[in-house]
Amino acid sequence: MTPLSRRALAVATALGVVAAGALVAPAAATAAPAPTAAPFLAPYYTELDLTGDDQVTEADLGMLAAGIGLTSDDAGWSDAAAADLDDDGAVTASDLALLSQRVIYDDGPFELVEADTVSMQAAMNAGVVTSVSLTQQYLDRIAAYDKVVRQDGGRPLNSIITTSTVALQAAAEADAVRAEKGMTSMLLGIPVALKDNYNTVDMPTTAGCGCWNANQTTTDATMVEGLRADGAVIVAKASMDEFAINLSSQWSALQPAGTALTVSSPYDTTKTSGGSSGGTGAAIAANLAGLGFGTDTGGSIRIPSTYNQLVGVRPTVGLASRDGIVPLALSQDTGGPMARSVLDATVALDAVVGQDAGDPVTARQEGKVPDTYTSYLDADALAGKKIGYIASMLGTDPITQRLFTQARASLEARGATVVEVTAPEGFAAIVGEGSGSGPEFNHDLNDYIAAYLNPAVTTRSLLEISQSPNIVPGRAESPYGARAAITEETYQAWAGPEGTHTLQLARGKQIMTALMDDQDLDAVIYPSGNPYSTIGTNMRLSPNTGLPAVTVPMGQGMAGEASTGGVNLEFLGRDFAEGPLLGLAYSFEQATHARTTPAAYGPLG
Repeated sequence: MTPLSRRALAVATALGVVAAGALVAPAAATAAPAPTAAPFLAPYYTELDLTGDDQVTEADLGMLAAGIGLTSDDAGWSDAAAADLDDDGAVTASDLALLSQRVIYDDGPFELVEADTVSMQAAMNAGVVTSVSLTQQYLDRIAAYDKVVRQDGGRPLNSIITTSTVALQAAAEADAVRAEKGMTSMLLGIPVALKDNYNTVDMPTTAGCGCWNANQTTTDATMVEGLRADGAVIVAKASMDEFAINLSSQWSALQPAGTALTVSSPYDTTKTSGGSSGGTGAAIAANLAGLGFGTDTGGSIRIPSTYNQLVGVRPTVGLASRDGIVPLALSQDTGGPMARSVLDATVALDAVVGQDAGDPVTARQEGKVPDTYTSYLDADALAGKKIGYIASMLGTDPITQRLFTQARASLEARGATVVEVTAPEGFAAIVGEGSGSGPEFNHDLNDYIAAYLNPAVTTRSLLEISQSPNIVPGRAESPYGARAAITEETYQAWAGPEGTHTLQLARGKQIMTALMDDQDLDAVIYPSGNPYSTIGTNMRLSPNTGLPAVTVPMGQGMAGEASTGGVNLEFLGRDFAEGPLLGLAYSFEQATHARTTPAAYGPLG
């Protein structure tokens, strides 16, 4: 069994289904009629039929289950032999598992808005939709919603820079795989939007800058390779704050010289969607793609996730390769998923982890990555866990304080013990450490330019970028010009092996790990921000320690309060503890179901 097939089986098992072929219908579901409307399903979903109705249903499973225990030595074996799918001379649970791979079912009409990977896979397995139709629906939503004003007094979303001209072809290929082999992966045929700093062979990688409109790379980023290997369909490149510099998500790519667009939150289009992965945040919240990916240096996944009521994962630095992603500061950069549910974020994370010679820091993950992170998704994962918080990280915003109090009650209702802990010695230095985006950007960008920038691009240094007319207005001298002037000596003193930043990040990891160990904590929690704003230095805790963080919606402001914006709860854990963190976040999500759908971006009429 290949790693991919092991992952598909583990995913489905963790979700209460048996896969590598298709989802098994829940007991309450009714079997689908013969898939005459979806001939692409045959013969995979028909060839093992036992009941003679040209489809594999629960009736076939019941028929096989009744014969479990029979062997070739038993009387009546001739009637049972057809159920011996693995040809071992006996009807066993393994035969039931093999047959269950071929079950299809119809859960009723499929609605794209808020659909998760399980419902998409179920619908595709049942023939209700195809990957081609899913992809087309998302392309239609992008065309209808992204560049138009949907709220009085608001702005367009401006969340997408480019849509793929080959996405429908990739979707058709995914449908062909499903027809022949069934559901080979939980991402097979799922449309994905990528922040436009991930290299893609089928769309330019602009990093949000008009000065790089011509940057068509010849290879995919390593994480993109993982997504494509699992059958994901890359449908679009999401907008971002130009070169991931700021939180405002302003971008100039493909715009007239001297102009820029700003990404808006679909919940309130007078507000920014956060940044720098603001386009991904707005697009996934507005259901313009099934899943999204961003990058996070100092909060760039988690800030747009909290502004847009999404689940965001900032992995341990070293879990997913950064090779082929336009860098900001490699001491802290990491890519990760942004999704409408913990389940979706977990499925997406599975596809992109792994060691990569192109990013040597990934060697740290050896022996620390499970077959699938979905095995941790348990609604009771909070039971018996001890979770700490540091009071200074709660801030003073009344909406955030109300929501955190409610979140604490939900955690405790699920069986967790939530305790206030004293900030450890050295904590102020951890959250006070600056981002590497100043001292490191010029150095790290030069390496990307040398390795990947298309020869047609004429702005081939940060200094030349600062002098280009095709950038966000007002950024020429600061930050670009100032950061272009950073010398190699300054870089080494900051990010070299004995650099002050390097040593501080190592101390930060030691201090926070020791806190969790000494207090017997399973995680540390804190609000990711306030409604449409940040809280002090909260976003620095994860990048300044290298430890993983998962952020999940915990509620919104109410009418009569200062804002109706959303606020997320963030879980910080130990090195490479993404699995346990996702389990805690999933349990919290199942207790609260705090995410809402932006009203202005419902189903197309």
